[in-house]
Amino acid sequence: MPGVVRAAMNPAELFDLELGLLLEAIYRRYHYDFRDYAVSSLRRRVRQAMDRFHCSSVAALQHRLLHEPATFAQAMQYFTVQVSEMFRDPGYFRTLREQVLPVLQTYPSCKVWVAGCSTGEEVWSLAILLHEEGLLERTILYATDINPDALASAENGAFALDRMAQFSASYLAAGGRASLSDYYTTAYNGALFDRRLKRNVVFADHSLATDAVFSEVHLVSCRNVLIYFRRALQDRAIGLFHDALVHRGFLGLGSKESLQFGAHADRFEVCSREHRLYRKVA
Repeated sequence: MPGVVRAAMNPAELFDLELGLLLEAIYRRYHYDFRDYAVSSLRRRVRQAMDRFHCSSVAALQHRLLHEPATFAQAMQYFTVQVSEMFRDPGYFRTLREQVLPVLQTYPSCKVWVAGCSTGEEVWSLAILLHEEGLLERTILYATDINPDALASAENGAFALDRMAQFSASYLAAGGRASLSDYYTTAYNGALFDRRLKRNVVFADHSLATDAVFSEVHLVSCRNVLIYFRRALQDRAIGLFHDALVHRGFLGLGSKESLQFGAHADRFEVCSREHRLYRKVA
C-alpha cells in the first residue's frame, strides 16, 4: 500500500539483508557464487572479513570488494574454508586402502578428483597412498578449488614443521607402510614434500556452484566441503560427482556429511557408513 513505511529492521535482519546483497554483488562482479552457502557459516566469516578490512558494515565491505579487486582476492580466504590436515580421519584413508584401491588396481589407468582441495593436505595424502599401493604412476589426480591462493599453496606442497607430528600419527593410523618423513625434506622450519608425488597431479580452478563436469573419474573425494553448502547446492555437487564417476565409481565424503535425504541418495550404495564411502549404483 503506497505511503506505508515498514517498521525498522532489527540489526540481525539488516545484516542478513546486506549479506544477501553482498553475495549477489560478488557473483555479478567476479562470478564466484556463494549464494547457496550455509548462512550461519557465512555470517561468521563475513564478520571476520569486516574486522580484517576495517569495515563497520557489510555494505562498507561490499563497496571495498566491488571497487578493489586486490582486496577481494585477499578476502577470498573468508568465503572459502581452508581447514585441512594430512590423513584427516585416518579410518577413511585406511578404508580407501583396503576397499577402494584394490578395485582401482584392476583398471589399466585411473583418475581421481579431489574436489575442494583447499591447501592440498588431502591431495598429498592421496598421492602417498596411491604410491604405496603401486597406483600413482598410472593415476591422474585432479585437485580443484575456487581459491587461487589455496591452489598455489596446494601445488607448493610445503607445510609447517610443527604440523608433522600430527600428520605422521594420522599417516600411521591410516595404515602407512613407511615413515611420513620419507616423503619430505625439512628447511626453514617447514616440510617440503617430494616433487615426484605431484607429477600426475593437475591443479585447477573449479566451482561446484557454477562449473560442469570436466572428466570421467574413478574416485571423487570431497570431504568437509558440503557442510558449508545449503541443500540445493549440496544436491548440485553430488549430481556433478555422479555424472563424473565411471560405472561403479566411488565417492568419499567428510565425517559429518551424508547422502541420506539428498536428491541423489538412491543413485549410490553405501560401502562404509562409518567412513562416508559410497559407490555409484549400476
